Amino acid sequence: MEWPNLSKYSWLDFVFSVIGVCTFLFDWGSDVWVATEFYSGGDLSWFGVLVSSMVLASVVVQMFSWFWFRYDRELEGFHAARSSAKTVLVFGDHVKLSCLLHVLQLGFFCRHISAIWQGFRVWWRKEQGSEYAVYLTHDLSMLRLIETFCESAPQLTLMIYIMLHSNKARTVQCVSVAASTTSIAWMVVDYHRSLRSFLPDKAKQGWCSSLVYFMWNLLLIAPRVAAIALFASVLPGFIALHFLLLWPTFVLWAWQQKTDFMDSAGGEWLYRATVGLIWYFSWFNVAEGRTRGRSVIYHSFMAADGGILLVTWWGYRDPDLTQSYALVLLTALPVTHLLGLVLKALYYYRFHPTLWRSPDTDHGLPDEMPDGKVFGRDFSSQDGTLSSQALNKRMAHQASLFYQEQQVQTASSGKGHEATTTV
Repeated sequence: MEWPNLSKYSWLDFVFSVIGVCTFLFDWGSDVWVATEFYSGGDLSWFGVLVSSMVLASVVVQMFSWFWFRYDRELEGFHAARSSAKTVLVFGDHVKLSCLLHVLQLGFFCRHISAIWQGFRVWWRKEQGSEYAVYLTHDLSMLRLIETFCESAPQLTLMIYIMLHSNKARTVQCVSVAASTTSIAWMVVDYHRSLRSFLPDKAKQGWCSSLVYFMWNLLLIAPRVAAIALFASVLPGFIALHFLLLWPTFVLWAWQQKTDFMDSAGGEWLYRATVGLIWYFSWFNVAEGRTRGRSVIYHSFMAADGGILLVTWWGYRDPDLTQSYALVLLTALPVTHLLGLVLKALYYYRFHPTLWRSPDTDHGLPDEMPDGKVFGRDFSSQDGTLSSQALNKRMAHQASLFYQEQQVQTASSGKGHEATTTV
């Protein structure tokens, strides 16, 4: 049985890796700058909240990185791919050194350095190890997404809230907002692009598709963040209650969907807790099966919740201080959210690729795959064949959830298949 080749490591992968680490450092630097400004200005409460969010997000990302490091050490195919690359991770095979780096919150940064160095060797020096470079970039895309919603999204909300609360915006705050917004937008596209590499060659992502995907995510996340910040500006004591009511509910919903992403019970609950935080800001598919129903439930709930937050802010706002922008926000946020939903529907109707290809098509996938997943297939960059051992199964699992669809046999013959894409 012949399988389609997956994409090899390219110069664009290298560019994405470099931009990713630059965005990470810029975002981190802007956070430190803002924290320093708060501390020197005597705003110790804002300083404490900002530093706490930075530390919490870093700890979560380091925990995911550590779980994956321990798992990868047990994979024979991973070591084979790394050996062929003639290089090792910055923290190598030494468990104690790796543990120390993760405790010092440097594990994520070391993964960035490893991915850039390996990508440089493959793309610029034309050396072996393409599949290992791809393996590293897949993990980084997921870790960056986690870091984005654990740190950038909450901090963006905080910065907008502070500007609304003080009714003024300093340069450092504007820089922080720009950095967080850039980080969120870039990481969402990067994660989506990483998932697309698990698709057959004929389902490549075009720039138009990428733009539509980027826009509907931005148009749904932006009004959500703004609504939370507006609510917090008038009832700051209740925003924590709001989060503590929604987050456990989302975590339980993820548990009810029987997620199976990590390789241990503790790691799986960490994943579910992180998914709950992501759902507080944006939709993220975590379970097999048709997702249209779950997506409709989620977006309906978020629209209702966002409306309640916005109406509450309108009722408790200071009419004099907010006169210049209140009506604009009250109109623009719902319209933006609605436009985001329309673009999302357009994306799934017109631009969303199919995971399954017709058997008649060149390089098509076979009629059946176990559990509807793309587990157990990868490529060797040297001979063009597929290898089941070096595949990054974590990201393959996410791709299978994101691009899954049902197969329906045509009535005219038992050979053809028609696909119905799920949201």
